[in-house]
Amino acid sequence: MIEIKHKESGGVLLQVDADSLENCSFAGAQLAGASLAGAQLSGVDFRNANLCDVDFTDAQLDNCNFRSACLNGAVMDGANLAGADFTDAFLLGVRLTEVSAAESIFRYARLAECELTGSNFSGSDMSMADLRGNLNDCNLSGADLRGADLTGANLTGANLSHANLTNAKLADAVLLRTQMDGTIGTHGQRVDMRGGFRKKDKRAWWQFWG
Repeated sequence: MIEIKHKESGGVLLQVDADSLENCSFAGAQLAGASLAGAQLSGVDFRNANLCDVDFTDAQLDNCNFRSACLNGAVMDGANLAGADFTDAFLLGVRLTEVSAAESIFRYARLAECELTGSNFSGSDMSMADLRGNLNDCNLSGADLRGADLTGANLTGANLSHANLTNAKLADAVLLRTQMDGTIGTHGQRVDMRGGFRKKDKRAWWQFWG
């Protein structure tokens, strides 16, 4: 029997009749404020769960399903989120610093006021996500950021190499020391590191022959 307790009161929120929490289903569970720091939670189904203010510090959350879950105020610093699915999830004010989240999915997720410093989201799908927060030193290389809202976001030192920013919102975003090698910009064109966009070569008609 495993007991999941509240991080402050110590009260039992849920009892699980199992030897491990890995691959369990907590779909729709009410776990607000739970203490799950360092927990082994690989493959857990958290769909539609209330996970507000949960402490997931250093937890193993790879391949978890957080679709439509509410994680407002949660702390996930140092967690392993590789392959996790946060589609349509609410993550207002969440802390995700130094996390490993390569190939994860944050499509349509709401991460306004998020703290993502130093995290790895390489190859992730963050299209249409609300990312108006601190992404200082984030690895977003190869990420799908099409239509993402990065208005006012801090992207200082972030790696956006080969990321796709088509139709993303970057008004007032801080792009100091941001790496953009091979990045597709907001208008669907490759970013030119000299400050513009690479345009297709225009050749005279006779150069197409022979």
